[in-house]
Amino acid sequence: MAITDIKEFSHLTEADVEALGRELDQIRLDIEDSRGIRDARYIRRVIRVQRALELGGRIALFGSRYRPAWLVGTTLLSLSKIIENMELGHNVMHGQWDWMNDPEIHSVSWEWDQTGPSEHWKRAHNYQHHTYTNVVGMDEDLGFGILRMTRDEPWKPINLFQPIANVILAATFEWGIALHDLTAAAELEGAEKGQLNSQANKDFARKIFRQVGKDFILFPALTGPAWKSTMTANATANLVRNLWAYVVIFCGHFPDGAEKFTVAEFEQETRHEWYLRQMLGSANFNSGKLMGLMSGNLSYQIEHHVFPDLPSNRYPEIAVKMRALCEKFDLPYTTGSLFKQYLLALRTIHKLALPDKWLTATSDNAPETSSELRFRDSGFRDAAMAMVEDLRTDPVTGKRLGLLTALKSQARSRMPKRRK
Repeated sequence: MAITDIKEFSHLTEADVEALGRELDQIRLDIEDSRGIRDARYIRRVIRVQRALELGGRIALFGSRYRPAWLVGTTLLSLSKIIENMELGHNVMHGQWDWMNDPEIHSVSWEWDQTGPSEHWKRAHNYQHHTYTNVVGMDEDLGFGILRMTRDEPWKPINLFQPIANVILAATFEWGIALHDLTAAAELEGAEKGQLNSQANKDFARKIFRQVGKDFILFPALTGPAWKSTMTANATANLVRNLWAYVVIFCGHFPDGAEKFTVAEFEQETRHEWYLRQMLGSANFNSGKLMGLMSGNLSYQIEHHVFPDLPSNRYPEIAVKMRALCEKFDLPYTTGSLFKQYLLALRTIHKLALPDKWLTATSDNAPETSSELRFRDSGFRDAAMAMVEDLRTDPVTGKRLGLLTALKSQARSRMPKRRK
């Protein structure tokens, strides 16, 4: 089952969680107080780069009947769409740049280059996903309604096809997100199921007309005789953007170590326990400046989930402090290479396509589904341990021994012993 008692699972007392929360509050305050010219220059520079890439791609596609021009135009357009989707659209609509009071770079006015309307996405993502992150039965991003990503969801025969569904979702990711957000928008509106004239459907239809018309009618027509090759270039750029966005999102939400939580845990959590849920329910992947830009700095998914409305260019410096906090409280800082994190997510997708009776680990100690019950009989921490004021400490080093040490201890105990 998913985590019901986050304090017991994390090996933190109530006082520890409050201390952790206060330090995170201070990190937020420091970033908010230091926002200024360099941050504004950063986002405006990214916008110029994105627009230059798009313009260069559109110009190159006038010669797209020739393969080199097609390759150049498609590459530039793909890069443009990725940056607009990840570093601009996603982050601007999170309100990360609202403090600038620039009407062009504001969550209220930004409409991204993607099928779903921005308003639909903001309702579904900013509120639902970031409030109920990884709460089973409340966070509809947990598998996007078509993938079983935790054993807390009962297996159904249709899950056998989820490896195929995963490939389709990856290739059509913008449409999957748009339809997912449309459902949330219609429910919020109170529209009846199948009501075609709902405001949500009207907004969705207008956005489809705009996106399809731009990529597959207007811009191909502008290139004249090259319209067919321009159309294939636009389709390819959209596909590349979809695949990349899918990989980034799955690497941040579904590798081993991105924990899931019960409704009971959510209903009783404090504001600082919300911080802790974001830290334990997210995963990073290693990146430099270029990878950070191309991923919308969602390579720092932990930092993003804790501070979704702080400027994305500040996540690397926040990450240094976040790592230090994890070390101080002996919490795991879940990260790895992009390749490793995606393979772990992919393994979960294929593994949970099978019935639980075909799997080995239990629902309390599986890599993709864990709970506080995994520690109760481990000998590492008993029930009384949860009531003490301080975490257990190493008698030699004085270092805290918490969740990270417990996980490492269990992993070592499962390793086969060497013969002497």
